[in-house]
Amino acid sequence: MSLKVYNSLTRQKELFEPINPPYVGMYVCGPTVSGESHLGHARPFITFDILYRYLMHLGYKVRYVRNITDAGHFEEEGRAAEDKISSKAVLEKLEPMELVQKYTNMFHWAMNQFNNLPPSIEPTATGHIVEQIEMIKQIIADGYAYEANGSVYFDVEKFNTDFSAKGQPYGILSGRVLDEQIESTRELDNQEEKRNKSDFALWKNAPPEHIMRWQSPWGEGFPGWHIECSAMSTKYLGKAFDIHGGGMDLQFPHHECEIAQSTVCNHQMPARYWMHNNMITINGKKMGKSYNNVIKLSELFAGTHPILAQPYAPSTVRFFILQSQYRSTLDFSNEALQGSEKALKRLMEAFDWLMNFEHPINNSATNTDLNTKVIQLVNDFDTFMNDDINTAKVIANMFELVPVINSLKDKHIEASALDSNTYTVLKQQMKAFIVDVFGLQTNKADNNDKLDGVLQLLINMRKDAKQRKDFVTSDKIRNELTALGIQLKDEKDGGMSYTIQ
Repeated sequence: MSLKVYNSLTRQKELFEPINPPYVGMYVCGPTVSGESHLGHARPFITFDILYRYLMHLGYKVRYVRNITDAGHFEEEGRAAEDKISSKAVLEKLEPMELVQKYTNMFHWAMNQFNNLPPSIEPTATGHIVEQIEMIKQIIADGYAYEANGSVYFDVEKFNTDFSAKGQPYGILSGRVLDEQIESTRELDNQEEKRNKSDFALWKNAPPEHIMRWQSPWGEGFPGWHIECSAMSTKYLGKAFDIHGGGMDLQFPHHECEIAQSTVCNHQMPARYWMHNNMITINGKKMGKSYNNVIKLSELFAGTHPILAQPYAPSTVRFFILQSQYRSTLDFSNEALQGSEKALKRLMEAFDWLMNFEHPINNSATNTDLNTKVIQLVNDFDTFMNDDINTAKVIANMFELVPVINSLKDKHIEASALDSNTYTVLKQQMKAFIVDVFGLQTNKADNNDKLDGVLQLLINMRKDAKQRKDFVTSDKIRNELTALGIQLKDEKDGGMSYTIQ
């Protein structure tokens, strides 16, 4: 069975056929590094790490590009453009690029904790201003953008009129009709500069208070949010590439705008397959500041957020995410995480024993039915992954194998019940999927639990010292942890979190 993936563009599963096999080009939208990554960010980056690993498992040579948004811009549907990086830099009394480096380091730390592989290329928005300006100039020259008071806007209505006739209207990815979009669009700052409400910024004139700014043919300013991904995906993957990934929340307007920009410049759809993971909710609610349920990853690992019953190891969170197919809804709760923690421990204990077990050399099995069952369960790993990366079904099969492995371990089943070939296939498939494809590390959960426990003890000691006004001890704990590369942060609610640099 060949790999099939759900293509958000066509709204159906399709056979995966790379443009230039065995090479695969994959672009995934990375973080905006104006703050620390939170639980919601964990799902897309783990999802596409699994896809990256599985494509390599199938023998493809993958160029995985994941950007860093470090420019001072962020524009979303229904919200005014906000320079989040500049605002946060002022708040934290840091230079903008100092702030960017701080949160980029924290992002890399979190990805390492999850055992995500680094991408092949990790370009930054600020490192590709020239490419973005050149792309904007071309869009203007082709008649699909216009300048107004030092800003440049993409003419969505003109694009929609011209490209609807070619079967590619604006809204082709999200399914949104342009007239409905215009009716639902709020009046925002500088709306009078636009010819139409639906037009989006390619370049913005920088007001005096805007810290991050660059020279352009239209004056000093900064790029719009969407243009960076079009510029960087084109530079590193070409005019047309295989996979564009991201969270479901990026379908509109971000990916929709990317399609329009890139199509004008490159005269073709940028990506063949558009893949989107579903969101994580918490106890049935979307994560948001108003619900006080946005859990930073450092809080998640340390257990310092009020909603958490305990610290959760990164491997537990990774396993929890893999227990659902990436397009399905995923609700976070303490009960669900605690269940994943226990299940992962049971799986890894069985796996560790299997890897160390030397089976007898026997070519004929004493239990034919058991051999048939085991071979079918492990062969289905590939079948399920080829069906739109269904990690949940693979894990379900693994847990049908765990009792078999434990019965061998406890000698409830004789080792001779399975033949040599079955043992070999079982070991190979379990290792290939648990370690290579799923990226689950043996004993990592236990080691992280111990580290979290020690750090939580020190955090509590420091908190007690501060309450006693023993600032010498309090400062000593902070300073010595800092020297080890562990940064403590006092939270507004009186708690503390930490990050390891």
